[in-house]
Amino acid sequence: MQNNLQLLYGNIDIYLFDQLLKGRFNDCHEVIDIGCGGGRNLHYFLQNGFEVYGIDPDARAIEHVKQLSALLAPNNPELNFVVAAAEQLPYVDDSFDLAICSAILHFARDHAHFDTMLRSVWRVLKPGGYLFARLASDIGIEDLVTLIGDGVYLLPDGSTRYLVNQEMLLRYTAELGAELFEPIKTTNVQNLRCMTTWCLKKR
Repeated sequence: MQNNLQLLYGNIDIYLFDQLLKGRFNDCHEVIDIGCGGGRNLHYFLQNGFEVYGIDPDARAIEHVKQLSALLAPNNPELNFVVAAAEQLPYVDDSFDLAICSAILHFARDHAHFDTMLRSVWRVLKPGGYLFARLASDIGIEDLVTLIGDGVYLLPDGSTRYLVNQEMLLRYTAELGAELFEPIKTTNVQNLRCMTTWCLKKR
């Protein structure tokens, strides 16, 4: 059973898996993974008839995900995977039904960079489309992180990340004219870091 699940879903983000189990994205057709890496979150989509795209600034990651796509979905065009940054997506407005943005936005250099990345991703979503985002936050560890830059913090685990909080996420939800299709959820990893799931639907 475990091997079968691994083949179908890969090493998928557990909270993205939760959305798939709920059937949230059943009516989506064009899916893009922003910062796709080697394609850990794309196994299910490649094997179930979605048109799958991916961008990553790492050329080696793009070569790897192209190979994965060729193996799992030979008819999915290789050209769907390109070297690019989240803040400069090479697509026209309203292109995708679902944008996956897992563990990417917290690499923003500052507030302006975060805003540019987020609005770039939002631009390419179709009306009615979904944004699934997982990103670092200070929710629950506010007194344990140290501000070292414009929105960038030193975490107790020794890493540095751009951190959001619930107020900020709700403000962006309103500014974008979006709606939450899932409550904001945060996982606290032994007070070393916190990861928040932010799920938006574009009106």
